[in-house]
Amino acid sequence: MLDLGESTRRTAVVVRGVSDDQLEAPTPCETMPVGLLLAHLHGLSIAFRDAAFKVDGPTTSTPPDPARLELAENWRVLIPARLEELAAAWTETAAWTGTTMAGGLTLPADQAGLVALDEVVLHGWDLAVATGQEYDVDPEALVAVEAFCAAIPDDPESRNGLFGPRVAVGEGAARLDHVLALAGRDPGWRSPGSGRR
Repeated sequence: MLDLGESTRRTAVVVRGVSDDQLEAPTPCETMPVGLLLAHLHGLSIAFRDAAFKVDGPTTSTPPDPARLELAENWRVLIPARLEELAAAWTETAAWTGTTMAGGLTLPADQAGLVALDEVVLHGWDLAVATGQEYDVDPEALVAVEAFCAAIPDDPESRNGLFGPRVAVGEGAARLDHVLALAGRDPGWRSPGSGRR
């Protein structure tokens, strides 16, 4: 079992720090500006919460479709609440046993929990860097996400829809930069004009 609580809390802080005038800003996810990435985070929080409870329904059986994403009006309240529910769902031992479904895929439950953590951690960074916010990853979560990202082969078929090609970083790179590079992100990416808060 992994603790998602600290990671969801840190990402929720970033969500609350996004301003309305940043919703159209670009993110490291090329096809998703900030507003769509927030909507994606909202949806995946629900999907993986329900995956923990072994729900068999639209929230877990429907593949993600960026074209259908819409950001709720009260997203600053809803997304942190769904992130909190996500973390709580994965505190149950039963969540990590057997198989479950997420995004229309059936997979081992423990793998689904790891995917959920990976999504929360990486998209927390995506949002933070896109909106000029500070972001520190929970060290234990970073170790788990690093192992997950390192296990994904660096070939297009394995990474399609999950990660882009791995990015090269120097030997002395920080652990977070190394993980981001494994996930196909440029650790040096910055949104034009985002500044730092």
